[in-house]
Amino acid sequence: MNKVRRVRGLDRPVHRTGIRPVMASAAVTALALTASGCVTVHGEREVVPSATKSEAAKALKDFLTAYNKAEKAYDPALDAARVTGPLSAINQAGLKVRGTQNPGGNPRHVPLELTDAKFSIPAKAGWPRWFVADTKSNRRGDLRWVLVFTKGSKDQLWEASYLNLVSPQKMPELKKDKDGWAEPVPVDTKSLAVAPKNLGREYTTYLKSGGDTFAPGDHTTLWKAARDKNTKRRGIAVQYIDEPQNDGTFAPVGLRTKDGGAMVFFSTHHYEKRTAAKGVNLTIDPEVKPLLKGEVKQSVMLERVSNQVVVDPAGTGKVSFLSRIQGLTGAQGE
Repeated sequence: MNKVRRVRGLDRPVHRTGIRPVMASAAVTALALTASGCVTVHGEREVVPSATKSEAAKALKDFLTAYNKAEKAYDPALDAARVTGPLSAINQAGLKVRGTQNPGGNPRHVPLELTDAKFSIPAKAGWPRWFVADTKSNRRGDLRWVLVFTKGSKDQLWEASYLNLVSPQKMPELKKDKDGWAEPVPVDTKSLAVAPKNLGREYTTYLKSGGDTFAPGDHTTLWKAARDKNTKRRGIAVQYIDEPQNDGTFAPVGLRTKDGGAMVFFSTHHYEKRTAAKGVNLTIDPEVKPLLKGEVKQSVMLERVSNQVVVDPAGTGKVSFLSRIQGLTGAQGE
């Protein structure tokens, strides 16, 4: 089963009872294609590839250069222009924490290498435009680094909005046309088990109430069980509030798979409030303190962003997770 992944420069996930760290840039509008595949945006109707292959390769290279500089210096400003959406929220907060703990940077930094890049570039009309890069890294065994790059206009830089680590054996085969271009999935399509725009809502509802929308696994049955158990800690009341994120660069994006389903990226927002009973002290981990606002007297609210990639089957069936990465992005003491 897939585990929630921890990536250098990103905060660590939370699957234990202790507090462990696991907000966004300029917004663009997510667009669904019409049945004809055409949408009018700024006067543009033509369906074209979102990027050339050379442009996609350069976007990946530019991201990697900035990511390594930021990771080495633990300085979020060094890659802020190359990340957006949920990846930016997680990455920037994680670098802030590490920079506070290590003002001199990372003396043991090993540059990230991304090779064997396979680009899935959808042909679509209008903006925003985006593509997926499936790459091999020099970290975490054979797990592939799968990134979504997006830009809101021709004058913007390509920015990485989603990052997940996926087993190559579980990567679905994507549908390509005769020229090798991928097929984007409309966010409101009725051809899938769950429309991409509804995945965040369905997931946050599942975490609260359960259900049969998602296949059993680390990020569904096991995570829900761990959270349910965590609410019963002695002396500390734990409350969860989960919200979908569908706006701007947090919007879901999906590509059609060969079997008619889709590989979909979507993001969610998670709050965890811990309130101590009288006479019980809350222990705050060092990773939380650089993001903490206010004074922890009786309670603390932890704020996390999660980005995930799933296989959404055609017609009916259960949505299955390929990967999920979450990170602590804020904390408020009361």
